[in-house]
Amino acid sequence: MRRAQIDLAVIAVAHPGCPWTDDCRIEKPKRKASMMEFGDIPERGMVLLGCGKMGGAMLEGWLSGGLPGSSVYVIDPFAPDWLAGRGVHVNAALPRDPAVVVVAVKPQMMGDALPAIRQFGNGSSVLISIAAGTQIAAFEAAFGAKTPVVRAMPNTPAAIGQGITAYCRNTHVTDERFEQARALLSAVGATIALENEGQIDAVTGVSGSGPAYVFHMIECLTEAGIAQGLPRSMASELAVATVAGAGALAVASHDDAGQLRINVTSPNGTTQAALDVLMDAENGLAPLIRRAVAAATERSRELGK
Repeated sequence: MRRAQIDLAVIAVAHPGCPWTDDCRIEKPKRKASMMEFGDIPERGMVLLGCGKMGGAMLEGWLSGGLPGSSVYVIDPFAPDWLAGRGVHVNAALPRDPAVVVVAVKPQMMGDALPAIRQFGNGSSVLISIAAGTQIAAFEAAFGAKTPVVRAMPNTPAAIGQGITAYCRNTHVTDERFEQARALLSAVGATIALENEGQIDAVTGVSGSGPAYVFHMIECLTEAGIAQGLPRSMASELAVATVAGAGALAVASHDDAGQLRINVTSPNGTTQAALDVLMDAENGLAPLIRRAVAAATERSRELGK
């Protein structure tokens, strides 16, 4: 099925009025990082533990941004074939003192995978984890209490460079290294620094799991269109393009989401009729979303114990 041609990757460039203000803690999305942002990684090397969808997307962003493949050491028994022609070291001897070690394996694989990088604990190598549900304290226990650790929570749109990654650190990560971590994470989208690790469960409930909520919204909007007589292919294309376009407008506009909603809504019009249902105080979308985010946040806390 043909999809509407909407390029979300160029929003910030195409709309110079994009509201990224100086005091905003969200950093602009960057598909490519510059050589300067890699700091001492080209000299000291980087270890990537796990090269699945998320780890692979990050690596592709770094390589496309100019990081020499020869400075990257991938540990993954099922490493993707595309690494072969990029000069990356795959399951080879590791550097003695890499600048950064990125942990990109699933939590259930952690026990088997971590011994391969345990020697880098309590040193100058910064450990960056994108493993869901694994607290900084767990890495300090496994690698040593003095290990510099950055914990990050990306979401699935990072696979196309349109994600947002929230991140935090322990006290052993210097400001310089924290900025280096931000630069690396920005290769797959926007970044936002957290005030403390305690916020990461709520982040999981909003942005970590959030793409699934939006995908379900697309499903529901499609089915509603079908119920009103549209062919499935047409309803699906309308739903996808509407959600994508509305998201692009929200990013590009100076107005917040509430004002954008008001801008679309004519008094006693069709949109108002729909919003009367969606904004019902007891049975509308707001209380439903609150319950959904609360459930995801609580489950994240449970998994982190």
